[in-house]
Amino acid sequence: MKVAVVMGSASDKEIVDRALPYLDYFGIEYDEQILSAHRTPQQTGEYAQSLVDEGFFAVIAAAGMANHLSGTMAAKTRLPVIGLPLPGGLMDGLDSLLSTVQMPGGVPVATVSVGKAGAANAAVFAARIAALMDENVAKKLDEFAQNGYKLPK
Repeated sequence: MKVAVVMGSASDKEIVDRALPYLDYFGIEYDEQILSAHRTPQQTGEYAQSLVDEGFFAVIAAAGMANHLSGTMAAKTRLPVIGLPLPGGLMDGLDSLLSTVQMPGGVPVATVSVGKAGAANAAVFAARIAALMDENVAKKLDEFAQNGYKLPK
């Protein structure tokens, strides 16, 4: 089970990396990439189009400000895309939240909250998708719930 973790710039890594301990806990492999819908649109599209053939089951796409990364990924792959809006910009992330959640009909992006809690929720949401196909992930989700929705210490 692999999830693509894509971020718009290297400065996003500090928040995006909050998702990784959750993915590790659930036993989900991930591939981190820095791609931009605006600065590297061709590379971003090519990466998104390769994900199905590479065995990925979902995408976590994180960006701030005009977060078009999530929508670009959703337009270029049939995999579920989890949009992670990041703080910064207008009202510390409102612009990113709106550009992530306001997708045109037919191009869905599941959107989590802005910032650190959103990073954790993106990973848990990916695990919930993976649990539909992997009993081990499902068992880990049950343990996670029994632990108050927190990672064990």
